[in-house]
Amino acid sequence: MNRETIYAALYSRLAAIPGLRTTGRKLRHWSDVDASQQPALFMTQGRQIATPGDPARGVPTKWTLMADVYIYVRTDGDQIPGTVMNPLLDALDAVMAPDNQMQRVQTLGDLVERCWIEGEIETDDGALGDQAVAIIPIRILAT
Repeated sequence: MNRETIYAALYSRLAAIPGLRTTGRKLRHWSDVDASQQPALFMTQGRQIATPGDPARGVPTKWTLMADVYIYVRTDGDQIPGTVMNPLLDALDAVMAPDNQMQRVQTLGDLVERCWIEGEIETDDGALGDQAVAIIPIRILAT
């Protein structure tokens, strides 16, 4: 397992989502991302959980790698931020669709056993103004 290759492959998929003006693997606060740079997407690495294998039987340790994806959308005037955010969330869901049709899982080009969205997606659709934010949890199972 090569963590950097895995995270780079995930980021490459995410950064290709149409409509994004700014992407990065170093998180920036939305107040540091100008309206002209949004919609923006940032990916951060999170916890890593090891599940021991069985070396005597040749079963390797399995790793669950976690990442969070932050999407920022800022609108002006009467435009509802959610109307810009929702298609981006749909596009993110689409890039996470299975690339291994036999097993029906996303493998990041056969780098991992499985990569998926799991957990609560935190969102603020701009209720406090023109800035919308979504945080999407991604899980990766690798050996």
